[in-house]
Amino acid sequence: MKASNIVRFVLVGGFASCVNLAARVVFNLVTSYEVAIVLAFPVALTTAFALNRAFVFDAGAGNWKRQYWRFFLVNLATLAQILLVSVAFARFIFPALGFRWNAELIAHAIGLLSPIPTSYWAHKKYSFAATGAQKLS
Repeated sequence: MKASNIVRFVLVGGFASCVNLAARVVFNLVTSYEVAIVLAFPVALTTAFALNRAFVFDAGAGNWKRQYWRFFLVNLATLAQILLVSVAFARFIFPALGFRWNAELIAHAIGLLSPIPTSYWAHKKYSFAATGAQKLS
């Protein structure tokens, strides 16, 4: 595991998280907070996939459709975590603390940060893992 790959993963993830937050804010204009989080998911997912494939993981020789499907599955699992953490902060933790300033935005940001370590490992070992033919080359 190269430290530079982890740094690039965090930077790409940070950018994709900003895309996610912006999309959630736009979707939130027409739907609830919880639904907006789910609707923002494919927008950020596609952004993150393209950037991770290009700049983080050695994935150029792999089948992008297979990689995208695997990337989707990993991120679908993290979506549950992001939704749980975001809603917990926005609906329970922040109100209990009396915190109101941009509470949903900050709660969503905290939720987006929560799966970084497991997500990196899963994408490295599963989403962008070399297949038998790739390992031989």
